[in-house]
Amino acid sequence: NVRVVRTVDRDLYRERNKVERFFNRLKHFRGIATRYFKTAANFLAALHLACSRLRIRHYESTT
Repeated sequence: NVRVVRTVDRDLYRERNKVERFFNRLKHFRGIATRYFKTAANFLAALHLACSRLRIRHYESTT
């Protein structure tokens, strides 16, 4: 029963956690999660729209 104590940079962990939570929220958009858009340009446009929608929602909740 040896426990390995790992040192973790808290700031780096917080930033990584933010990115993981963002991708989790992004997966809630059905078209992006299932790769509904077949062409790269359409998929990228959908990503931009979803990201901007998430950003606006986040901005409204903080003001």
